[in-house]
Amino acid sequence: MTGDWIGYVAAAMTTLSFLPQAVHTIRTRDTRGISLGMYVVFTLGVACWFFYGVVLGSWPMIVSNLVTLGPSATILAMKLRYR
Repeated sequence: MTGDWIGYVAAAMTTLSFLPQAVHTIRTRDTRGISLGMYVVFTLGVACWFFYGVVLGSWPMIVSNLVTLGPSATILAMKLRYR
């Protein structure tokens, strides 16, 4: 047994904790309370973690960051559009 299960648990928890806010923002289109700078850095960071996971072949890192990247990029695009 490897430590991958810890990675899967951590990935699931951090990804799931982000999703309610993402769903709320996408539904309401209210981005006033979101910092543009924070979402630019956050989305780029998630993309970097995704590619780092690909380089390492770490499925917990790949899957969790891929799942997070979609809503994060969507919210960033909404922030740019609905400022």
